[in-house]
Amino acid sequence: MNEQTSNQATAEPPISLRAAAFAGTVSVGLALGLTELAAGLTDKVPSSIAAVGGFVIDWSPRFVKEFAISFFGTADKGALAIGTAIVALLVGALIGAIARTHPWVATAAFGFFGLAGFGAASTEIRFSFFPTLLALVIAAGAGLLVLRALLYRTVEAPTDGVPSNASRRIFIGSVAGVGVAALVAGVGGRRLIINRSERVRADAVLPSPPVTVPPPGPNASFAIEEELTPIIVPNKDFYRIDTALVVPRPDPDSWRLKVTGMVDNELELSLDDLAALPIIEDYVTISCVSNDVGGHLVGNAKWTGVRLVDILDRAGVQEGAGQIVGRSVDGWTSGFPTDLAYDGREPILALGMNGEPLPPNHGYPARLIVPGLYGYVSATKWIEEIELTTWDGFDGYWIPRGWSKEGPIKTQSRIDRPGRGQRLPGSPAVLAGVAWAPTRGIERVEVQIDDGEWLDAELTTPLSDKAWVQWKVEQTLTAGDHEAKVRATDGDGYTQTSEKTSPAPNGATGWHTVDFVTV
Repeated sequence: MNEQTSNQATAEPPISLRAAAFAGTVSVGLALGLTELAAGLTDKVPSSIAAVGGFVIDWSPRFVKEFAISFFGTADKGALAIGTAIVALLVGALIGAIARTHPWVATAAFGFFGLAGFGAASTEIRFSFFPTLLALVIAAGAGLLVLRALLYRTVEAPTDGVPSNASRRIFIGSVAGVGVAALVAGVGGRRLIINRSERVRADAVLPSPPVTVPPPGPNASFAIEEELTPIIVPNKDFYRIDTALVVPRPDPDSWRLKVTGMVDNELELSLDDLAALPIIEDYVTISCVSNDVGGHLVGNAKWTGVRLVDILDRAGVQEGAGQIVGRSVDGWTSGFPTDLAYDGREPILALGMNGEPLPPNHGYPARLIVPGLYGYVSATKWIEEIELTTWDGFDGYWIPRGWSKEGPIKTQSRIDRPGRGQRLPGSPAVLAGVAWAPTRGIERVEVQIDDGEWLDAELTTPLSDKAWVQWKVEQTLTAGDHEAKVRATDGDGYTQTSEKTSPAPNGATGWHTVDFVTV
């Protein structure tokens, strides 16, 4: 083979466009997997997938976020994580295809990805400059070297331009091997991150309140299994809505809660400091403002922690401090009027949920629970700072994105049984569900079947005026198709409006309506 033929074999690889795309895909996958593995091996390197995904969440238009929540519900984070990885792999395929004839594109692309990953990672809580830089250099470098090796193999191009069977087998085996390595690194890294956090949380001890709330008695719930939401939602089933693509996992030993801003004495409190304060517990229903009529982005739990006012009084709130701002370790913020901390609703800096330390998904090691307010203005998870400021001095995360600055939870009710299109025995038909109006309580629930009279529902004994209640109605119905509507009246005498509105900008309204069949 002469020199010209040899140069042609190395300058233009004996590889098809499709094969080059596969090479680019697995090379980018390997780079992503190695960054996740680095994050699993040391807590000084954040997950690049999480960092980039968080950037996407923060800069997405409101309608995109609303669509993600309404379409994917509590699975929106998993969908975004998968989507981020898929987009990266598709870009990898494009890089491989272009780099087949323009080698410099591969170098530029992996260099750009490394810089972009570093920039996104620098905003994460576990960011440490040199470990993160080293991890990204190794990951990007490995991806680039693998892509070059796959594109420019030391196999001579046959004179007829068709690779030999041996060449194809070598290439397929190489791509498969790199793909497996990428998958093992990515999954293994994620598992290491989770295991490290779970070990720390398993060693945590939830402080016990001197006075405990009584457990739910026999009149606190109806014996309608499976179809009716339990009066206390188990932690594993509790809804999760937040902007964190990957759950933040602060180190409880180094974690501190700072109290700053318009206070007489700025504070920095460890978990031990908080445990030394008076501990309380209470049943509180919380809800996401994105919950549509009849939706399940709402839940009731027993929360254990410290009264927010005890912390504020220790810091000394200054005159004119009209807003309490919560800041999460991942940069998310919320804000609500300072007066609401002192109006008797007793906001809690929660350390525990349903008798155990907060699960990572729900804010470990601490979060805010403010009865009667939607989460977007109050329920800061993974909280690290409470700032006192003026009402006009700051807007929380969702306010510039078009949501109302004040977010009181609206009086709502939902039909759990029957589900849409469900077949029920009609003699009698048992309809049941839940209703909530935290801080006001539920006074009455009414059900209308087929435009008939409104029927008063039987209510369970409330666990507190901050917690939801279950309701049920028994009515003998003829066989066939039926429609049921529900409405609730709260302790202030307000009855739900029939006017249907979307969740934006401050919560949905309307009567939940279900079509069903009796047999």
